[in-house]
Amino acid sequence: MSISGGLDRAVERGASVQCEAIQIFSKNSNQWKAKPLHPGEVEAFKARRKSWGSGPVLVHDSYLINLASPKPADREKSEIAFYEEMERCEQLDIPYLVFHPGAHLGSGEEEGCRMAAESLNRTMKRAAGFKVRLLIETTAGQGTSIGYRFEHMRMILDVLRWPERAGVCLDTCHVFAAGYDIRTREGYESAFEAFDRKVGLSAIRAFHVNDSKKDFLSRVDRHEHIGKGFIGLEAFRLLMNDHRFTEVPMVLETPKGEDLKEDRENLALLRSLIKKQN
Repeated sequence: MSISGGLDRAVERGASVQCEAIQIFSKNSNQWKAKPLHPGEVEAFKARRKSWGSGPVLVHDSYLINLASPKPADREKSEIAFYEEMERCEQLDIPYLVFHPGAHLGSGEEEGCRMAAESLNRTMKRAAGFKVRLLIETTAGQGTSIGYRFEHMRMILDVLRWPERAGVCLDTCHVFAAGYDIRTREGYESAFEAFDRKVGLSAIRAFHVNDSKKDFLSRVDRHEHIGKGFIGLEAFRLLMNDHRFTEVPMVLETPKGEDLKEDRENLALLRSLIKKQN
């Protein structure tokens, strides 16, 4: 949900389309710096969230941050910006910060995972006592991005000094584009069995629920409306009825207009897939 007009407006927009969970940026996603949160802004956000029902809220970090960069100056800049993202989550009492693990820029995937984990260790140490949980988002694998294989999640978590403060946000479009074919029951079960074996299903703390504009194994990150992309409806029917994830927040990152008509349609479609229990 857009934070245009104030952070509290994002909650208002979410409530208007009957969201049970929302994701926001806590600042402009394409800028390094942001003005500190004003106490009145924090108070307005918390009040609006309480009136909405205090459902789960996720923050997505800035797209500029690259914790896996092999360039020390860029990595230091990213760590400072990431700490500020964590700090804003703490001020707003937001439990989850979703982030892309980064791009290795030629240093190699294993080294990129190690760099990302060490960046997280330094930032977590600085943010000792913070409650926010850091969710590594699965990626499509564009360019030199890490995080498109479940093994990458394991590599990062294994290096973390405080793995209990981290988790995973699984993006359906990204895993499909990366090579996990979730379009059929067999493929869906195989993908989650692989995740459980390599990472552990308990690590999944959130989902990004998106169809894909690009075909299987494209390694391209382009989101589409539910059921209108290459993934199709069956994967979402399976996910909506997977009792292992009943309490895990799921958010849409599908294209939208100002009137949020598309959000209403996508939410209604997803909810229609849920089988009624006797």
